[in-house]
Amino acid sequence: MSFGQLVTAMVTPLDDQLNINWEVTGELIDHLIDAQQSDSLVICGTTGESPTLTDEEKEKLFRFAVERAAGRCKIIAGTGSNDTAHSIHLTKLAEEAGVDGLLLVGPYYNKPNQEGLYRHFRAIAESTKLPVILYNVPGRSVVNISAETTLRLAQLPNVVATKECSSLEQMTEIIREAPEGFKLYSGEDTITLPVLAIGGHGVISVASHVIGATMKQMIEAYKSGKVAEAAAINNDIYPVLKGLFHCPHPVPNPVAVKYALSQRGYAVGGVRLPLVTASDEEADFIRRLLAKVAPSVLVH
Repeated sequence: MSFGQLVTAMVTPLDDQLNINWEVTGELIDHLIDAQQSDSLVICGTTGESPTLTDEEKEKLFRFAVERAAGRCKIIAGTGSNDTAHSIHLTKLAEEAGVDGLLLVGPYYNKPNQEGLYRHFRAIAESTKLPVILYNVPGRSVVNISAETTLRLAQLPNVVATKECSSLEQMTEIIREAPEGFKLYSGEDTITLPVLAIGGHGVISVASHVIGATMKQMIEAYKSGKVAEAAAINNDIYPVLKGLFHCPHPVPNPVAVKYALSQRGYAVGGVRLPLVTASDEEADFIRRLLAKVAPSVLVH
């Protein structure tokens, strides 16, 4: 199964009481598919505030997204946690909901060694028939899924890809040795083009909420050999790619992108504690950032 080259890690819209806003969730799914040209959506990933969503909320979100997308794009469920048994439980809920694939984050906080990481992901993969995308994000999980462990997991029949927030060096090692068909996605918007240059397949993105169509154009330009055009697009959108995470100092995801979406007419609401909404300084930075971007780049 192909998840495409532009995958959006979708925010979870919340109302004034910080409950899921189902009407806006539906509108956002339509926007990401139709206007921003997402090939797939990750539901209940980090950008979706998975740490503060209940299992019941996650299951409802999986089912809602599958129904709303109605085959227009693939739905990938974030079911990874730092508890293997709980991850398997969430995976079974997602499979029953009809999702197309899974995103499994590296188990955070407990700091397993590489053998523990391998057994964790193998146990989850073996519990399902769904295709699995690994998610290596050492900055959040504190553990790095090594290239060797990733390649070992890639031998499992339904482990089909990895979302990497590691170094370009580690990504190169994975791409060089990966079995045929195994794909690597950039997990960092700012290095999408460099990852494509070393053989990466695409990006699992946050910025694609607001500049997805232009990111898709950049990816397609590079893949068709128009390298200079891709580089020019990358230079145009780089301030947004960076600014949604540094506005003007580091801001935890999805605080900035939620505010950006609110400025584009999507009332996705605030964030649940321990995250806090954008400060006046951050909000002003994001407004000025969006105002500088040409209308041809920001799709309304």
